[in-house]
Amino acid sequence: MADNDSADKANDDAKPDEPVEPPPHHEDTFSETTQTVTIGGELIEYTARAGHLVVKEEEGKKLASVFSVSYIRNGVDDPKSRPVVFSFNGGPGSSSVWLHLGALGPRRVLLQPEGQPLPPPGRLVGNEHSILDVADLVFIDPVSTGFSRAIPEEEAKNFHHFTKDLESVGEFIRLWLARNDRWGSPKFLAGESYGTTRSAGLAGHLLKRHGLYFNGLILISSILNFQTAGFDRSTWTFNRGNDLPYVVFLPTYAATAWFHRRLPDDLQALPLRELLDEVEAFASGDYLLALMEGSRMSDERRTEVAQLVARYTGLSEQYVLHSDLRIEILRFCKELLRDQQRTVGRIDSRYTGIDRLNTGHAVENDPSIDATMGVYTSALNDYLRRELDFPSDLPYEILTERVHPWDYEDFKNSYVDVSETLRETMSRNPFMKVYVGNGYFDLATPHFATEYTFAHLGLDPELFDNVTMHYYSAGHMMYVHLDELAQMKIDIGAFIADATPRAATAEA
Repeated sequence: MADNDSADKANDDAKPDEPVEPPPHHEDTFSETTQTVTIGGELIEYTARAGHLVVKEEEGKKLASVFSVSYIRNGVDDPKSRPVVFSFNGGPGSSSVWLHLGALGPRRVLLQPEGQPLPPPGRLVGNEHSILDVADLVFIDPVSTGFSRAIPEEEAKNFHHFTKDLESVGEFIRLWLARNDRWGSPKFLAGESYGTTRSAGLAGHLLKRHGLYFNGLILISSILNFQTAGFDRSTWTFNRGNDLPYVVFLPTYAATAWFHRRLPDDLQALPLRELLDEVEAFASGDYLLALMEGSRMSDERRTEVAQLVARYTGLSEQYVLHSDLRIEILRFCKELLRDQQRTVGRIDSRYTGIDRLNTGHAVENDPSIDATMGVYTSALNDYLRRELDFPSDLPYEILTERVHPWDYEDFKNSYVDVSETLRETMSRNPFMKVYVGNGYFDLATPHFATEYTFAHLGLDPELFDNVTMHYYSAGHMMYVHLDELAQMKIDIGAFIADATPRAATAEA
């Protein structure tokens, strides 16, 4: 038994004396280890199971080998009393490593308290804020991410598709429930970023295909309607005239400028939430109306609006005017700290980076991804082989471009939008509840955009209370901030308890 609270010793003890021949990745192959973690002062023993589950057609043809890591709490008399959470990240092209080793799992990557990186390689510690005390966990890597592969691999592009992705992940979930005798357990989906798009789509797909009703969805850094992020770019011609992103991103621009102390003194002195209340009122009021006027706007009115946009974003009035009052996200990331020769992160705008050139509008890289990629990658690869005893010669695809171009043929000539799928699913399964986690410094999926989507969901008023919104003072991966991770654990734990039937809770 390995104690996760003694990570260094466990790693040393786990060193193999001789090389181990990796198992074939196109067969059902799993490793099991028994470990412990301390959560809320309680020592919890659990079984970790890592490996491949082969998804097949009904006549037996192998389609894909899906890799997952599951954590099952030991000593539970009746598994039906335990909720099970199926978790994945987004991209498309991301493995599940971020929620796995950042937020929900029993191990987490060690960072500085506010999420700033430590020197590589990454080191794991016991995650005292894991939700393993309240639910069993299954972390899924969609095809072409992590160790998951198509069979044969030449057919991988068939899975890089909105609907085929839902079908393959959905089939994995169905198989996992059947093989682990967990159909009787309360069931949850947890997704981040595009993983929230997948979650809403999966909830609808599995309800229709298998009558599988989920108790809850955990949506972290949500994007359900891509119109909210569809900035006008030359390669996206159908976005011309879409002013919505400029409106819903403006409050996060203000939060970012506030964090980097680029606002006027009176705004800088405000608490963040109070500042956002003011900016959101402007964004959804005078600013929205001004953008709708277009070229009909008077010069006086245009100057007045530009002054307010500049005041709230920390940019110059001239820059706002030259941008036609519309600030595109990556241009903001480049411009805000240009005088310091720094860029700000898209995933988490608290982070800053250095570009070779301080000219132009293009950022070289996202400094918030750079800050986490290396330590998560090394920690994950070491963890799988040394602690979970799962050797493999495959590269673990942390965040891959191999899935692109991702096929959205279901949404040709329109924006990707699963909000109607979510509304329909909640209407057909009125017991399903939805947790929505938002980071104030998230420039990828801003909180105001998420609020807009849910405000336009068209839910029946009787279902309004099924949705709970939570906010955190960090970015897209708000859990890298230790205090926010602690709060997330409280919020998600309470959500799971609320969405779990009382009969199951009583049995537990």
